Amino acid sequence: MYRSPSSPFARGCIALEILLSVGALGGGAALMLGPSGQIIPLPLSALRGSPFDTYFVPGLVLFVVLGIGPVLAAVLSWLGHPLAPLASVTVGVALLVWLAAEIAIIGYTNDPPLQPFYIVMGAGITLLGLAWLRSARSTPLGRGPVGA
Repeated sequence: MYRSPSSPFARGCIALEILLSVGALGGGAALMLGPSGQIIPLPLSALRGSPFDTYFVPGLVLFVVLGIGPVLAAVLSWLGHPLAPLASVTVGVALLVWLAAEIAIIGYTNDPPLQPFYIVMGAGITLLGLAWLRSARSTPLGRGPVGA
């Protein structure tokens, strides 16, 4: 039987994943609903040289991968599922890959400081997940679920 997480790694991952999910669901929805920059004032010229003509597809990817994905990882963490640490690492790495692609396509900006904030968040989720994986591997078999 699963129980709520008592591991500080699990609790940290859950908190960061929920925070990430809220921003990505909102941002992704805004990009899909205003794909030409009507809701989030982004110029289409920023997509020049990318495979995208509008912000719809990036918004869809943001919504699904970094919005729904972290919710699923947080649920696995809450349930103490054995795959939860790996799911957290995957979410953190996905966020860092997203940011690397974003910076490569539209450039780096710290006004507002969203990219630096999310880089730190991605690194934090990744490092917490890796530490959780390491601690889970050092736990003797039969001692309960990963999040316990």
